[in-house]
Amino acid sequence: MSVPDYMQCAEDHQTLLVAVQPVGIVSEENFFRVYKRVSSVSQVSVRDSQRVLYIRYRHHYPPENNEWGDFQTHRKVVGLITVTDCFSAKDWPQTFEKFRMQKEIYGSTLYDSRLFVFGLRGEIAEQPRTDVAFYPSYEDSETVEKRVEDFIESLFIVLESKRLDRATDKSGDKIPLLCVPFEKKDFVGLDTDSRHYKKRCQGRMRKHVGDLCLQAGALQDSLVHYHMSVELLRSVNDFLWLGAALEGLCSASVVCHYPGGTGGKTGARRFQGSSLPAEASNRHRPGAQEVLIDPDPFFSPSRLAGALTTNGINPDTSAEIGRAKNCLSPEDIIEKYKEAISCYSKYKNAGVIELEACVKAVRVLAIQKRSMEASEFLQNAVYINLRQLSEEEKIQRYSILSELYELIGFHRKSAFFKRVAAMQCVAPSISEPGWRACYKLLLETLPGYSLSLDPKDFSKGAHRGWAAVQVRLLHELVYASRRMGNPALSVRHLSFLLQTMLDFLSDQEKKDVTQSLENYTSKCPGTAEPITLPDGLVLPPVPFTRLPIVRRVRLLNLPASLRPRKMKSLLGQNVSTKSPFIYSPIIAHSRGEERSKKIDFQWVQGDVCEVQLMVYNPMPFELRVENMGLLTSGVEFESLPAALSLPAESGLYPVTLVGVPRTTGTIAVNGYHTTVFGVFSDCLLDDLPGIKAGGSTVEVIPALPRLQISTSLPRSAHSLQPSSGAEISTNVSVQLYNGETQQLVIKLENIGMEPLEKLEVTSKILTTKDGISVSGFPLCSPFRQVARPRVESRPVNPTEGSKPGDPGHTKTLEAILHFKYSGGPGHSEGYYRNLSLGLHVDVEPSVFFTRVSTLPATSSRQCHLLLDVCNSAEHELTVSARSEDELILRAGECQRMAIQVDKFNFESFPASPGEKGQCANLKQLEEERQEARGLEINSKLDIRWRIPSLKRTGEASVEGLLSQLVLEHLQLAPLQWDVLVDGQLCDCEAAACHVGDPISLEVRLTNRSPRSVGPFALTVVPFQDHQNGVHNYDLHDAISFVGSSTFCLDAVQPSGQSACLGALLFLYTGDFFLHIRCHEDGSGKELPQSWFCLPSVHVRALQAQA
Repeated sequence: MSVPDYMQCAEDHQTLLVAVQPVGIVSEENFFRVYKRVSSVSQVSVRDSQRVLYIRYRHHYPPENNEWGDFQTHRKVVGLITVTDCFSAKDWPQTFEKFRMQKEIYGSTLYDSRLFVFGLRGEIAEQPRTDVAFYPSYEDSETVEKRVEDFIESLFIVLESKRLDRATDKSGDKIPLLCVPFEKKDFVGLDTDSRHYKKRCQGRMRKHVGDLCLQAGALQDSLVHYHMSVELLRSVNDFLWLGAALEGLCSASVVCHYPGGTGGKTGARRFQGSSLPAEASNRHRPGAQEVLIDPDPFFSPSRLAGALTTNGINPDTSAEIGRAKNCLSPEDIIEKYKEAISCYSKYKNAGVIELEACVKAVRVLAIQKRSMEASEFLQNAVYINLRQLSEEEKIQRYSILSELYELIGFHRKSAFFKRVAAMQCVAPSISEPGWRACYKLLLETLPGYSLSLDPKDFSKGAHRGWAAVQVRLLHELVYASRRMGNPALSVRHLSFLLQTMLDFLSDQEKKDVTQSLENYTSKCPGTAEPITLPDGLVLPPVPFTRLPIVRRVRLLNLPASLRPRKMKSLLGQNVSTKSPFIYSPIIAHSRGEERSKKIDFQWVQGDVCEVQLMVYNPMPFELRVENMGLLTSGVEFESLPAALSLPAESGLYPVTLVGVPRTTGTIAVNGYHTTVFGVFSDCLLDDLPGIKAGGSTVEVIPALPRLQISTSLPRSAHSLQPSSGAEISTNVSVQLYNGETQQLVIKLENIGMEPLEKLEVTSKILTTKDGISVSGFPLCSPFRQVARPRVESRPVNPTEGSKPGDPGHTKTLEAILHFKYSGGPGHSEGYYRNLSLGLHVDVEPSVFFTRVSTLPATSSRQCHLLLDVCNSAEHELTVSARSEDELILRAGECQRMAIQVDKFNFESFPASPGEKGQCANLKQLEEERQEARGLEINSKLDIRWRIPSLKRTGEASVEGLLSQLVLEHLQLAPLQWDVLVDGQLCDCEAAACHVGDPISLEVRLTNRSPRSVGPFALTVVPFQDHQNGVHNYDLHDAISFVGSSTFCLDAVQPSGQSACLGALLFLYTGDFFLHIRCHEDGSGKELPQSWFCLPSVHVRALQAQA
């Protein structure tokens, strides 16, 4: 016997073997349709008996195996069912002759046979026959199963008669010697009358009868005969048949202990027997696997699993009642199998029997869950030497070994033999290599090597399995799929190898794999879609989450100038009111989860939004990533792909991916997509190991206008840092000299798609440094800004000019303009944007004043202002007041300049906000008054400087230097005194008169104060000024008063006026001065002395006219 049946199991010893074969030309589809119906009759209950017959069907059975039928009766073909097509009566004789010739092949062992004829009608078909059944067609054949049952009953009758005949002890008859085919030549010339020979014949016959009893359903009888046979054969050292008797004893005991069978994957074997005709051609090859019907369909492995203990024995003790005491225990079954296999191993020609016995023992041990002992049997089966096997038989052998190792839980060993079988499918000796079969077998080896085709399984925990073997297996899958002509499969497996085995590849292997991948993808680009194989297996996509490796994902806020802000009055309007409860723990928990994922800023519809990824390249060469963009959900999003090139083994590298949300709502950033080495990947954040994400969802609000700002000043590298922490969108800078004026033109352009509906502009001066103040920061239409910084000039000791805070040092001024604007749908939802312009001014020193004083002028309404001015600039400059003559100052030079100014009527200034009751602090009120006076004085003086070499001009201010005393001297007194000589106002210029002519003298008082003043007494004192510092008051002979020299003025009400008149007579020519003194009453002493500044009258007496 040369063709092993790897599907053999112990319970097959109780089955009758029936061959089902076609006769003549029968289509495979029709044959296997009938074969399936015939094989469905797998067990038949014997009438008037409790015994059950079990049938095993084969559509192909080697005749040489049939010759071993005496050795083990379950190998003997006892029944033959043939199927044929016959459509005319003239073909019937030829068809029947073929049936007769088919019977002759198994004629020596056949008990009975049947012929099923399809398609024949007429007289022949109507003739009643027991061995032939006629059917009009394959569809009209309802009685096939019934005829098969009748056929099985006929087989039982013959079997039972043979059993009874041989089991009966006929001492007078000579027992024939049963032999296997290779023994016949060895028994020629033996002494047939010897006791040894007779025991041999008796032992073999007892074993044969035990087989017949087991097939006939007499289990107890078979155990008795097997035991007797073992004793007889052991005594004569008939090892081959002793092994068969021991194996029969084991089989009967297995049937007794495990009524559900040991076939294991019976479902798989049923599938092979009932498979479609498309696979039928494989069944006609010698050694091909065939159907094995489960002897008891009621017992399925799943039902049996719950009924058996760890050693496979049914714990129900009631089932043990009635079992023969000759039944072996589970442990003894294995020991007897070992002994039987040891007996078989002594015979070279019994290799197939030994191999099948090992397979049967393994199946029993698998039921008993004794994996280590089962592996010993399998290891022995591996080394059993059979004849020279064909490539197909080798594939079959390795595949069965793999299945058996899988059955006992040796998954890696199973994968090893399945991989050997796969390699055998494409052996060099095969003219047409079976690459598809090779690929299919390689796929089945993956679980045994801890490999999965789903890359997600490799992102959880530590790596499992031997990486070197896994890499080798994946390379073999790539090669097999390429030889199959399926480049998409090659790309998928090579991508999987690169993604999951990257840590275990050397630098050279990484280069080789990526080069191969690029070669494959140049012809068939890798996709992100699953690949479905013909057998239904789905290969999931392989995203390159490690090319490059992403460590951190962060959604970026919009730039400061584009960030939306909510109106304060609308902040509470979006509170959810879906729940009627004030507090719900379920809602609070769900909101907490949403809050952990949702980011506290918003994106705007139609604006470019950014997501930053920190990536690095693990490859030893430059990595080019193309078509890298974002994967989002929840909102229509337009991703703008990017391309990048990462250097070899780079550190963390920031990559910013951008896109534009086209609708509003909540957008979730789920991941990103890339194209690397020609493979398109969709990488989800949930699949990235060790990823740090600060939230992946953000709210998209309705569109807003987008303003762009530009100025007439250059941008500044210096960024302002307001105390509020707000970001400044644009910064400009300028360098000015103290007192210089610079015009800033700001241009706002709406570059968005939404109209501008609202714009508010505000300004803010940041805290200035080193004593800088701003003289003006007004807004002019259209948004022109004028900045004129200046340094507060305070009296400084010249020796301290180098100290900090000195006007000779460069100062800094910072200010911010805020543009609050809104429009479009966002405006309706209560959102706006804030655009900020930061202004940084470096103030260079120009001129400053060290001292300010006053001198009286000839007119009571004027005075002289004396200024000590210094040039702190590095250039020569000129200083002028009210466009008069310029004073030239060299760098660092100081000079005094005098300016004649009209006194100021401070009482006529408008009231400051503090005076209107908004400020109750008197000190602050006084400071505001003094500042207002200083501004007025500074504007009237109009002191300007000019640097000719730089063509720069500016103004100089004296605001900070005006003391209270100086202000009093500059103030026009509330009591206005006017002196008229001869009807003409006399203040600055001399009044002319003639000697001897009396002239009138009138003194007028105008009360501009808010109170009543007076009465006053005025005394006129004349004198002459000799221009040498000597005044002559003894002028009684030169001047005569007409009347009294003292005048009286009554009390004057507020805004009232009073006057007094007198006359003078000059007796000599010359220049005379009249000094008018005011004598106050008691109440007048409360008034300041500066209120009584009467003008000095200059009268020039001329020669009288003739």
